Amino acid sequence: MDDYPFPSAVEHPASLEAWLRLTLTDGVGSETGRRLLGAFGLPGQVLCAGAALDALVAPRIANALRKPPAAAMRAQIDAALSWAATPGNAIVTLADAHYPRALLHIPDPPLLLYVKGNMALLEANALAVVGSRNATAQGLAHAERFSEQLSGAGVAIVSGLALGIDAAAHAGGLRGPGSTVAVIGTGIDIDYPQRNRALAQRIAQEGCIVSEYPLGIPPLAANFPRRNRLISGLAQAVLVVEAAARSGSLITARMAAEQGRDVFAIPGSIHSPLAKGCHQLIRQGAKLVETTQDILDEMPAAWAARSVQKAITDDRPGGEDGDAATAIVMQAMGHDPVDADTLAARCELDAARLAGLLLELELAGRIEVLPGARYRRLG
Repeated sequence: MDDYPFPSAVEHPASLEAWLRLTLTDGVGSETGRRLLGAFGLPGQVLCAGAALDALVAPRIANALRKPPAAAMRAQIDAALSWAATPGNAIVTLADAHYPRALLHIPDPPLLLYVKGNMALLEANALAVVGSRNATAQGLAHAERFSEQLSGAGVAIVSGLALGIDAAAHAGGLRGPGSTVAVIGTGIDIDYPQRNRALAQRIAQEGCIVSEYPLGIPPLAANFPRRNRLISGLAQAVLVVEAAARSGSLITARMAAEQGRDVFAIPGSIHSPLAKGCHQLIRQGAKLVETTQDILDEMPAAWAARSVQKAITDDRPGGEDGDAATAIVMQAMGHDPVDADTLAARCELDAARLAGLLLELELAGRIEVLPGARYRRLG
């Protein structure tokens, strides 16, 4: 879906009310909506198309589009406009310049998105992290640690705000400058699941929450597999941490592959039911990963370099693991001895900056200096 037959909202501002009316009309989903937009232009033109609508949609839909909105729809539109007028909230349409470019290239982009929080994260270098709702303690630790380290490298962590792996991934993402994006399967005004309410509030303040569903839509089972295409669509790659042989995480991985995204999987015990999905993905061509560096190494050089530079630019002292720049050096070091020149090339740091970081790490007991001026991480 690279090109659309209507102009950017920057040049010809579309009426948000018309977009809402189009998307709230019963029977107009994203596919039908795009067909109408392709034929007539912006939503205001669709609503004024009159008898020409009959050639493209069922009579019931055409009649509904020709009539003024009923009282129930009017109330929905007014509620959405009021919600969007609240600071920190936005409704972004397919014709808006702020619509995430990554979603323009998936087969089924939503006509509009309800967004709460930092909209800029929708254009960030991003990794989707998904997995089981009933994760093991080890799986939760993996999701949180990988997400924290990648966020420290400036990578936004995208997930679905479900219990288990999703929640752990969001929590890890919030600890770094990359932050996190939650794609939900309900109206954006619905707290679901309730156990993640506090986490959702943090994401709204420090990250971003996205939904394609109108306000008030409850957690319907059919919505969650569908929202998975947006989780993978907003990211350059997907990491599956734990998954049963039949799970929603495998749906996300399949959608990612169909969208041309890389798929990574963390292996587990051959005796664990929650490792079977990851092993299945690896047999099908997903890339086995053991460290965050495995992921960065597989991504395009420019993607990884921008992530590293962002982490170094955003470094700040303190915290449990020190600043983000030292975390990047530790990730780039890997577990084999490495000389300073190689390390500088991996991190894209000048010699003086790297020497200072290596000294700090040595004094902190996190690395050791070997003969030949090579460095090795400890632990």
